[in-house]
Amino acid sequence: MLQLGIGLAIAAGFFLKDGSWGAISAFYGGLVSVASTTMLSRGINRAGRAAEKSAQTSQAILYLGAVVRFVLVLALFGIGLGVLKLAALAVIIGFVVTQLVFVLMAGRQGREAQ
Repeated sequence: MLQLGIGLAIAAGFFLKDGSWGAISAFYGGLVSVASTTMLSRGINRAGRAAEKSAQTSQAILYLGAVVRFVLVLALFGIGLGVLKLAALAVIIGFVVTQLVFVLMAGRQGREAQ
C-alpha cells in the first residue's frame, strides 16, 4: 500500500509539472514496481512452503521467480514505452522511486527483525 501511495504522490508531482500524460506515465511506472513486488512476495511465500519439503525446490522457485519478474518488468516497460507511448522519464522515475521505497522498507523491517 505504501508503494501505491508513493506512486500516486509521484504521479501528482508529474501532473503539476507535465499534466495528465506525465501523471499517467509516472503512475504506470509505479504500478510496474508494485506488480514486481507482488510477484516477489508470492514467490517468497511459495518458496517458504516448499522449503518444508525440499530446499532445492524452494531455491528453484526463488530463481524462477526472479527470471519471471525480470521478464515481466521488461514486457511491461515495452508495452508502456513502445505500445502506449508513455513519457519515458516519468515511467522510469515512477518505477525507480517506488522500487526504492520497497527496498528501503524491506531493509528497515529486516533490521527491526534482528
